[in-house]
Amino acid sequence: MGSFSVWHWLTLLIVIVSYVAIFVVPIWKIVSKAGYSGALSLLTLIPFVNIIMLWVFAFSKWPNSKE
Repeated sequence: MGSFSVWHWLTLLIVIVSYVAIFVVPIWKIVSKAGYSGALSLLTLIPFVNIIMLWVFAFSKWPNSKE
C-alpha cells in the first residue's frame, strides 16, 4: 500500500491531457481572438483564478473590439 502503479500514472496522464485538449486549447483560441495573449488560457489550470478570469474577460473592454 502507498505506492501507485503504472496504471494510476497512465490514467492521470490521460485525464490531464484530456483536460488540456477540452478546455485550454479552445480558450487559447478565444483569448487570442479577443486580442489578449493566448498564454492567459493557462490560468484555467488554477482553481478559482479561472472563474475570476472568466468574469474579467466578460466585462472588460477587449483590445481588438471595434467602436
